[in-house]
Amino acid sequence: MRIKAMNKKTVYDFANAINEHSVDKMYALMTDDHKFIDAHGHEVVGKHKMKMDWKGYFQEFSDYKIEITNIVANGEFLGAFGFASCTPKGQQTGNNASYWPASWKVVVDNNKIKLWQVYENPKAQSKTKEPSL
Repeated sequence: MRIKAMNKKTVYDFANAINEHSVDKMYALMTDDHKFIDAHGHEVVGKHKMKMDWKGYFQEFSDYKIEITNIVANGEFLGAFGFASCTPKGQQTGNNASYWPASWKVVVDNNKIKLWQVYENPKAQSKTKEPSL
């Protein structure tokens, strides 16, 4: 399997682990020096710290999911594009879930995620995945 294809598979595997809320699978897919950068530019370095942070995030947003519709590779970076969804704080999960466009800058090193940087705007939430014009 070519390296680009393997790297894309790693990104999809990580996204699936996020959607399963499987922190153990995510942990196994992170490099020791894994760096996470959220949509506000806050950085967390180290897979042990991220394991705890993801656990807390999933407790707060129990229906958080991501959908990757496309991945492009450019040198060492991959760009993943799609949607994120969850129920806004204080509302019941289920029919209240909102979707918004999201993308991720990713670096894969030896089939593990070295960088996972989120770009999203939850203020652009909608009840459907249809783009607004």
